Amino acid sequence: MKNYLLIFFLCLIFNKALSIETKIIHQIQNEIITNVDIKNEFKYLLSLNNSLKKIEKEKILTISNESIIREKIKKIEISKNFKEIKINDEYLNLLLKNTYLRLNLQSLKEYELYLKDYDLNLEEVKKKITIDALWNELIIQKYKSKVTINEAKIKKEILKNSKIQLKEYQLAEIIFEVSNKEEIKKKYNEVAKSINEIGFENSAATYSFSESSKIGGDIGWINENSLNNNIRKNIKNLEIGEITKPIILSNGILVLKLINTKNLETTIDVESELKKAINYERNRQLNQYSKIYYNKIKKNLDFNE
Repeated sequence: MKNYLLIFFLCLIFNKALSIETKIIHQIQNEIITNVDIKNEFKYLLSLNNSLKKIEKEKILTISNESIIREKIKKIEISKNFKEIKINDEYLNLLLKNTYLRLNLQSLKEYELYLKDYDLNLEEVKKKITIDALWNELIIQKYKSKVTINEAKIKKEILKNSKIQLKEYQLAEIIFEVSNKEEIKKKYNEVAKSINEIGFENSAATYSFSESSKIGGDIGWINENSLNNNIRKNIKNLEIGEITKPIILSNGILVLKLINTKNLETTIDVESELKKAINYERNRQLNQYSKIYYNKIKKNLDFNE
């Protein structure tokens, strides 16, 4: 009932004139979240994933509310671990470039004009990107010693395929939580139904706890040698557009969508592919630790919902 009332209240806010009264919706320790914050998050998420326009406003508002809560909680924890919320300009510019290239924009100037269409400015986006970057850095600092990667095994797989046809997969992901094994099928069916009704991108925004959820679950092109055996086995026989059965991870359930494939006749650069494969596996494990750590700190915060 509380969530229903929150959504109802937010909808009333969004249907008012632009000059709305600022109201506090949440308080998390010394951070507050207002109706204006949620409205701005709504616009930011739309700018990252245009397909969100196709789903009901109430659902997008719920997603926006949860997204800004995550950002504020991350900001609180970052403030405890870094002297200032700032990254160097070179790294920030690289992250901005990755963002606008994914949107098929060719320059920062184009991106600024694009943001104006959503009533956003570049400084707001820089702050959000900085928080995400520092959060990722924090997770690396805390959990890099726990990441386990069998480099010899990965290299062996790459060498097996180094002089034959190489396959690449364009993938998108949804990673969701379950409380027990019995819940997996029920939750998977719920996600699959959502995919059929509103599409994979919007379902990723709705259900996935992965950082990729903001961009519709997109994880781009992945060389088959960069995938572990379990994932490779699950996508091997998929047709383009199909999704996998639930893939069990250490702290959640992964669903992948095969967007496209391509074959390359080449002799691959083993060291380069090894580096890509290691990075993919490291990021996959760190994403899991990120969720664990986030849940831990959220539980211990003074959070007025």
